Amino acid sequence: MQDPWGFPNPATPPGSASYYSLRFAPAGLRDDLASLHAWRRQMRDILDQISDGGVAAAKLAWWREELQRTFDGAPTHPLMARLATVIRRLALHPKPFLDMAWSAEAALTHHWPRDFNELSAWAAQDLGALFELMLQVYSGAEGSPDPARIATARRLGAYATLVYQIRDSGWLLRRGRFAFVPTDRLQSLGLKPDDLTLSAGRHRLPRLLSELAGQARALRADIEPTTLPAAIRIRVRLLDLLLAELESAGFDLADQRIGLTPVRKLWHAWRESRRQ
Repeated sequence: MQDPWGFPNPATPPGSASYYSLRFAPAGLRDDLASLHAWRRQMRDILDQISDGGVAAAKLAWWREELQRTFDGAPTHPLMARLATVIRRLALHPKPFLDMAWSAEAALTHHWPRDFNELSAWAAQDLGALFELMLQVYSGAEGSPDPARIATARRLGAYATLVYQIRDSGWLLRRGRFAFVPTDRLQSLGLKPDDLTLSAGRHRLPRLLSELAGQARALRADIEPTTLPAAIRIRVRLLDLLLAELESAGFDLADQRIGLTPVRKLWHAWRESRRQ
């Protein structure tokens, strides 16, 4: 019977960027990488699918407790039983898992970043934490990667989170989630968060997203990810292409969601996987 938390799984569905980034990973690593993606997906599903704040907070607390049980050697959820073997084999630490939970909680409680530095720190605790764990899976028996490579993976993960926030900005606004725009930038324009959902403020969104895109690019401008695993390189390459598509649309994203086709993702994932 196929492992339901292995590759592919609901967090790495065929056609997605996560699917193609893992599809070209070494076969022996794909299930481990997919199970890590599934942990993040559980955190994001709480945020994206549960409208009752109290219920969402309770479920997030349960997953934190389950993570502790897993590190104590007594998981109860099938995903965590799967992850327990990865955690033991690679001697993973709980912090990256907790970082992903914290990033979901910050959005759930409408924590508002004061400036881009705070926003990028939050982003690094989302996909940045996942990229760190992916790097550790690739390192395997060689031990923990050096701090410089971890820092690079975290920065690229922050970049990835910001690109997705730009892509999903219209959907996020409709759900009352405005934290992808720092408060200092809104204040400088004399805007309140709700203004971005009204006709009087909607025309400001493309400009704000363009600025955010520039800051996201600056995060990765001096990084050449050739020393990182193919799964991370592929994801970053696809996000570079996605950001270019969003820019070509003038960041007019209030009422549309732009993405890359699966065929295009496959082609560029294959090309990146061939790079040495």
